[in-house]
This record gives sequence, C-alpha cells and structure tokens, in this order.
Amino acid sequence: MTVAGRIEDYALIGDMQTAALVCRDGTADWLCLPRFDSHAAFAGLLGTEEHGFWRVGPAHPSGAAPPPADRRRYRGDSLVLESEWDTPRGTVRVIDFMPPREGAPQLIRIVEGVSGRVPMRSALRMRFSYGRVVPWVHKVGDRTVAVAGPDSVWLDTSADTFGKDLTTYSDFTVSPGERVAFTISWQPSHREPPALPDPEGSLAATEEFWREWVEHCTYHGPYRDAVIRSLITLKALTYAPTGGIVAAPTTSLPEEIGGVRNWDYRYTWLRDAAITLSSLLRTGYREEARAWREWLLRAVAGDPENLQIMYGIAGERELGEAELPWLPGYENSTPVRVGNGAADQLQLDVYGEVTEALHLAHMTGLARNDYASVLQLRLIGYLEDHWNEPDEGIWEVRGPRRHFVHSKVMAWVAVDRTIKLIESGDVDGPLERWRELRDDIHRDVCEKGYDKERNTFTQSYGSKELDASLLLIPQMGFLPPDDKRVIGTIEAIQRELSTPDGFVLRYPTAGEEAGVDGLEGDEGAFLACSFWLADDLAMIGRVDEARQLFEKLLGLRNDLGLLAEEWDPRLQRQVGNFPQAFSHVPLIDTALRLTASSAFGG
Repeated sequence: MTVAGRIEDYALIGDMQTAALVCRDGTADWLCLPRFDSHAAFAGLLGTEEHGFWRVGPAHPSGAAPPPADRRRYRGDSLVLESEWDTPRGTVRVIDFMPPREGAPQLIRIVEGVSGRVPMRSALRMRFSYGRVVPWVHKVGDRTVAVAGPDSVWLDTSADTFGKDLTTYSDFTVSPGERVAFTISWQPSHREPPALPDPEGSLAATEEFWREWVEHCTYHGPYRDAVIRSLITLKALTYAPTGGIVAAPTTSLPEEIGGVRNWDYRYTWLRDAAITLSSLLRTGYREEARAWREWLLRAVAGDPENLQIMYGIAGERELGEAELPWLPGYENSTPVRVGNGAADQLQLDVYGEVTEALHLAHMTGLARNDYASVLQLRLIGYLEDHWNEPDEGIWEVRGPRRHFVHSKVMAWVAVDRTIKLIESGDVDGPLERWRELRDDIHRDVCEKGYDKERNTFTQSYGSKELDASLLLIPQMGFLPPDDKRVIGTIEAIQRELSTPDGFVLRYPTAGEEAGVDGLEGDEGAFLACSFWLADDLAMIGRVDEARQLFEKLLGLRNDLGLLAEEWDPRLQRQVGNFPQAFSHVPLIDTALRLTASSAFGG
C-alpha cells in the first residue's frame, strides 16, 4: 500500500486560506478544507492512501502509481506548479494550483500533452475527518460529489469518470496541445452546489495575482530568487480573511523520524507571525503588516494580561490538543496530534517579539493605530510585574518552568522598544521607571545567565546547557556584537551545538531519557538557528564564513526552494512540519544582512 513520500518531495500550492502538498509522483497527499486548521480531506501524508489522496499522472500498464516526475518547477514567481513526465509514448505536463479564493475553495489540475500520445489516470479518494470518514459519492448531472456530514467536495472534468474500490478514476489520453482539466471544489453540504469552475480563466488570474504581488518586493540583491520564493511561501501561509499567519500548513510531521515530537503547526504563533511581519516589512510588504497588526489587536482584544503564545487563524483561543489513533503517522511517527496544548504556556519572550514587530511597523511608517500603542503600554505593564518569573521559553518545553535567558532578553527588548516609542513623543508613559526596569533586567541577565568560566551565556539561570536562542542577543541589541561575552557565546554554540556539517541544534536532547524539554528522543538541526548563526558570524566580521554557512543552508532546500523546520544530519533529509515559516523568515533576514555586508565591503 502506497505511503507518503519524503518531506522534501512535496510542493506547496495554496489559496491563502488553505494549502495542499503535492508529491513528485503527482499525488496530493495533504489538503484541509476549507481552512488551514480544518479537518483533512487528504490525509495520506500521515498514513496511507486509505486516508485520502488525489493522484494525476501517466497511467501504468499494471495500474501501479506513476514514477516521480522527470522535472518540476513553479511557473515563474508564482505558486503554480508544473510537473513533467517523459514516457515511452511521449511527454506530458500537469499544472497544479489553487486560485486565490472568491467563492468555493478549489484545487485545479490541468493535464497538457507536450509530445506523443500519453495515457493518463486520475485517481481521487476523498476521506473526510483526517481519513476516518468515507463519504457518499454520487453523480449530480455531469458532476461527481462526495458528501459526509457538513462537507461536500465536487469534482468537475470533461473526462469520463468511474468508481472502483471507493475511489473515483478517470482514464484518458492527451495529444500535443490538448488540455484536460480537473477541479475539486469544497462546499458546506447543506448549501447549493458550487459554481462551475473556469480552469483556464482561473489559471490566468492566479498567475497574474502572483506576478503583481511579487512586483512589490524591494529586495534586488544576489539572493533574490531564494528571497522571492520564501516571500511567496510566507504569503501562502497567510490566512487572507484575517491576516493571521500559520507556522506551517501541516500537523505531526516528525522532528525525528519514528519519534514522538509531532506537533500541530496550523495556528498563529505570535512569535512566528511577528518575525514574519518583520521580514515582510523589510522587503516592501506593508499591507500584510497592517493586516497582521489588525489581527493581533482583535486576538488580544483588550486582555493583554492573558496573552496567549498562539491563537487560531481567526483569533480563536481554544486550541485543545488531541491524538488521532487511527492514523499511523508519517513513517510510523506517532502520535498524530491536532490542536496544540502549548497555547496555555507562559512564554515571556512573546512580549518582546510582538513589541519588536509593532516597533518596526512604527519605524517603517505604517499608519499609526492608537490601540496598538495602548496595547504596547499594557504589555509592558504586565511584564513589569512578571518578567522575573520562570516560564516555558521559546521552545515550549514540557518540563518544569525555568528562568530562560532568551525569555529575559526578550523582556528587555519589549521594555527597550516601548521606551523608544515614548521617547518619540507618540505616547506617554512612565519613562524613568521603565528605564530603571530595562536596566534591572539587563543586569539580572548578565549576572545570572552568564557563565564567566566558559565565557558564554547559558540556556537558563544556573544551568550549564547552551541554547541556540542565545544567538539573538546581538541581533536584538541587548549587547553589541563585539562584546567578548557575545563572541564567546557564538563560539561556544559552534563547539557544543553544531553538527559535523556546521548546522545548529536548538539545545541538547537526551535520547531515550527525558531532557530539559520534558520529552524523550532527539531531533535534527534547527534551520532557523543555523541561519541565526550565519547572521551572528556576519555581525562579528566573519562574513566569508557566514556566507559559506548561508549557502550551505540554501543547498538544503528542496528543488522548489522549500524548507521544513529541521534537517536530520544522520538521514540527510528534511524533518518537521513543512514548509515552515520559521525557516523561511531567517533565510530572508540573513540574505538581507549578507547583502548589506557586501555593500559595505564586508
């Protein structure tokens, strides 16, 4: 029974409300409808074909799945995927995309003959509720509809279809220049059928949308192709109706193949969204920044004292975590989880990331929002009373709370940026008191979070462990790059947290025993941290070394320029949820920094 491909074998397509992952062999193995966080209609990614898939590719005489495409690419700077197969009978192309939504969400697949006469097959197996529910599939005129409970998915095509083994098939042949389109459209099952699709018109409109969006990018440096693809990916992870940004469109892709570190990332982390916002702002995308700020204000809704680290994409607060035991997991990595219990954690660093994002929006001239300034003041009011408490930290440990150094540094950032806002004259606040608070936090970190013997900051007060989040100390302005404690920390992380190929682990894990994060098992190199190291190396003048590391990281992207959360140095493959905003954002940031370093002769 066919199982999912390697994580890096997938392509992303989406309509900025949900997304699908399409494998090299033409199989869509993951699609949630109608939103990123809805139940999956194709969940083969986390199981087998029994849990839902849609494959379009050359027909095999034995009925077996088609081989991987010989070539694939995005059509220009867009999210329109083209896959091509060279077969004994000719060459065929499949064009996959999801048009920016105006009505029902649609996944459109256009088969185009290039040369010869190529037999093709479409095999569509709908399974609602993450592969658990088999729908009632029947004909309504020329249309095929799959219905179960609140969901209905409509298949429209000019090709003949037939049902077999609870799957809808279509066998057909394409000649040069001939195009055969297939469209699935989701609609609440109690509503009227969705409008008939216009595949060719939707393709032209989708290409035009992305072409116009990319034109706003203000970065024109040597890494433009990589930056553009990362920006398109971040845009695809933005939920257009609200401005919320998901961390990734998937759940439970493992951080260790066969392990238990499998989490649902289809929500808006304030941290991830804030750093995404900063990258978008610095590359010319102010409208996305404005939409995210409005999302933030609605989500927090006058209650900053109970700020959550993450929310639903429309600002929902309840994200209860559950396991799906009927799914065997990606390469038997269980449990498969939906929801995320970390939403209830205390992570003090989030206050710093949100405040930094609001500060950057202010500095780049985003139109003032009075409530955003009020929110910032209230956040600092809360931090004033709580900054010296232990928390779960940036990595959402499920062990005991600790005084994490990075959390304290980001609390300092929150106070520092708010002081700058007051000094600008835009708001009033207790300036002198908060200057004292800023100094108190700084002194506390330098006294309790620094190991003088090893000349390095540590993961938490009193610990000996290192943590890659310490690489953000100079980037946040907590200390200057040439401070000996900063240089010592960078060099200690290179010694103790780097893999043999130079990438960076987040922190030490403990294998079969529970580590500092309260979990058993290990994980791969964390790509964001590896980009942070490249940034720091550039900041301390080791620009050539930084550039070499950056280009090695670019080499980890798949053939379409996409990155998961981590890289497994042992298996030499991507792991974790995919594609990951928290990997593509620092890619952009490092490209900008290295470009600036080159401009100034670094």
